Amino acid sequence: MKSDIQIARETPLKRIKDIAENIGIPREEVISFGRHMAKVPVGLINPEKIKQSNLILVTAITPTKAGIGKTTVSIGLTLGLNKIGKKAIVALREPSLGPVFGMKGGAAGGGYAQVLPMENINLHFTGDFHAVTTAHNTISALLDNYIFRVQGTADDIKEVLWKRVLDVNDRSLRYIVTGLGPGNGVPQEAGFDITAASELMAILCLAENEEDLRRRIENILLGYTRDGKPFTVKDLGVAGAITVLMKDAIHPNLVQTTENTPAFVHGGPFANIAHGCNSVLATKMAMSYGDYVVTEAGFGADLGAEKFFNIKCRKSGLRPKLTVIVVTAQGLKMHGGTPEKDIKAPDIHGLKKGLANLDKHLTNLAVFGQSVVVAFNKYAFDTPSEIETIRKFCEEKGVSFAVNEAFTDGGNGAVELANAVVDAIENKPSGELQFTYQLEDSIETKINKIATTIYGARDVVLGETALKKLRFIEGTSLERMPVCIAKTQYSFSADPKWYGVAKDFRFKINDLVINQGSEFIVAIAGEMMRMPGLPADPQAKRIDIIDGKIEGLS
Repeated sequence: MKSDIQIARETPLKRIKDIAENIGIPREEVISFGRHMAKVPVGLINPEKIKQSNLILVTAITPTKAGIGKTTVSIGLTLGLNKIGKKAIVALREPSLGPVFGMKGGAAGGGYAQVLPMENINLHFTGDFHAVTTAHNTISALLDNYIFRVQGTADDIKEVLWKRVLDVNDRSLRYIVTGLGPGNGVPQEAGFDITAASELMAILCLAENEEDLRRRIENILLGYTRDGKPFTVKDLGVAGAITVLMKDAIHPNLVQTTENTPAFVHGGPFANIAHGCNSVLATKMAMSYGDYVVTEAGFGADLGAEKFFNIKCRKSGLRPKLTVIVVTAQGLKMHGGTPEKDIKAPDIHGLKKGLANLDKHLTNLAVFGQSVVVAFNKYAFDTPSEIETIRKFCEEKGVSFAVNEAFTDGGNGAVELANAVVDAIENKPSGELQFTYQLEDSIETKINKIATTIYGARDVVLGETALKKLRFIEGTSLERMPVCIAKTQYSFSADPKWYGVAKDFRFKINDLVINQGSEFIVAIAGEMMRMPGLPADPQAKRIDIIDGKIEGLS
């Protein structure tokens, strides 16, 4: 089998303006970044066409460290839908350089189901991540300058909540001290999050238009003054400058797949430490020009899908007609107790036991009112008996099942899945979306409802820091905001080694982060860090330029 990068280089790409024109976007409106990438102005979103489009969410069971293949399935499903005569577009998140150079390598799909040009998308792309990083750290610089200038006065800042960000996994920057040395500012504890966890990234992905982007930036909470009043970007007086730095990043990016179908790739919050969905604007842009739009939400359905429904759908008014949940035999075996080193080998007993993980996710999706298709992401080492075991389980549950082989066969390998999806949408689409909690609930109640209903926890415990933050929130407008829980992606619990279905556990929240601009409260569970570290053998060691060509990104 050829590598992802070989397949990408052998795929003849069309000019991006031709891709745009084929779906009805005027050539003259396309803002090109070279021949094969472009931005499409947000003004081209058509609310009337959105109402007629079929939105499909792709989520997954609890993943292994190698992932489950949601992006590959999302792209493959889009290819399959086009193969059977549907006008389909995929809307995805942008890769972060952190995991690209860290554990996972590239994040643009795989095999014959990729978004291209893969090398550009995995690296600097159109500069959106850099814009977010620069805008975020410009706020930090301006805030530190303000603190330096007003120190000792009534305008002094008593508590700073705003950290810096960097799109690199760097654990040594989690906790730092700034302002050391004479004339260099006010010494204070600080730290870095990864850019994907920046509140500005969430704002980019939730903003409805340029005016809403500006409004949200103004509302970012930076800290508290000496007399306990909240201090925002608007108080700092720099919302205009920050909006200017993000004025191009707000427009969705248009690229193409390995079969020259359109793909909008825009925004990149992680689902374990942020809300895990591509931008509302990119999804709405895709729905303005596609009859079927496939989008994905990060990691397992307990993370990405929960946040897609409770945050993105609630805020945007979007409603999926169907949810596809991706499973792999190796993922099920891991959850069934098969040692991780053996999950590629046949183990029907482990696989059957691991089906409990899929069952819990199916139960959760039903609570959201979702009609579901189970997509089996097939690998070369999977056996017919393993596939039939999962198919039979789905039949007994009354859930549609299809095998996806888009990795090896492109759109042809996803025709079975595409037909299953269309059949489900036409004959048993999702009902009215049911949220896990109401905005009128307290923050503590919202966390409890997610933890007990979606994760299966017995109860929730708030640590001292979280309780302190809760006192700031109670009785204010912040209490009406949704909750975004930051927790491990490898388990329903906060323990990354508790595979399968965690039960009867206490779910501890150690901190609350007030994202007043993106309009949700981040609840940090367990030992979850918003700045990941690098593994012992980072992917960066395999990335190089050889004979003028980039290698190691797949």
